[in-house]
Amino acid sequence: MSTTLRFTVFTKPWPGLTLDELGEMVARMGFQGVELPVRPGYQVEPDHALTQLPKAAETLKKHGVDLVSVAGPCNESMVRACGEAGHPLLRIMVKVPTDTDYLAHLENTQRGWDALLPTLESSGVTLGVQNHKQRFLTHAMHLYHAVARYDRKQIGAVWDAAHEAFAGSDPELALDVVWSHLCLVNLKNGRWEPDGKSDLGVAKWRPRWVAGHEGLCDWPRVARELSRRGYTGDVCLTAEYSEPAPARIGEMVQQDLTLARLCFSSGQV
Repeated sequence: MSTTLRFTVFTKPWPGLTLDELGEMVARMGFQGVELPVRPGYQVEPDHALTQLPKAAETLKKHGVDLVSVAGPCNESMVRACGEAGHPLLRIMVKVPTDTDYLAHLENTQRGWDALLPTLESSGVTLGVQNHKQRFLTHAMHLYHAVARYDRKQIGAVWDAAHEAFAGSDPELALDVVWSHLCLVNLKNGRWEPDGKSDLGVAKWRPRWVAGHEGLCDWPRVARELSRRGYTGDVCLTAEYSEPAPARIGEMVQQDLTLARLCFSSGQV
């Protein structure tokens, strides 16, 4: 495993902790950085991000934890806040409304990104677009189609290995598609489970988020391909699980971190 590879954690499950408590907990778990949600009810809220986000980065740094990425709204104010906090990545997703076609919605979305380019450049911030199952940019080819025309330093791809697995893609092929613009890897796992039947008797399915060794995403294959390509970026464990009580999420994500480190060091479970 590359010594420059960092494991980070998405802190969405812990909105009630102070930033000091969050930094202490994340460091104790063994993570080197975080993705911080900038959302109402969290440690940093969108309306105050320009002043709160740099302070949050300083507080986390006291515990040896880097602010690596931010999950927040896609606008100029948020981009400037990210820049003030030390140029992290602003991660977004693109949902396609049910009353809109994919191509038309993407074209409209790209016009919004085009307007942000000067602010991204002046702030030194990368807008990272993540794939997501169902009515989003679902898989690697969608991501490439969306971001390929941009400079990777300004707009890149956040490749979520589990959502790619839900789409049925091989990780090796998916990574080949997004490699030129890859700026972050998300690692979690899930699987489809039966969810009854439609009025016509057709089976329905729902996603279930599970531990790293239990889902559709083959973590060792992901790690082998990233290692083969010389990936030295960040790997974010998103701490998403369908059932555990909040107190157990920390335990589960620590177990997944152990598995992830094993996969990247040996490529075997």
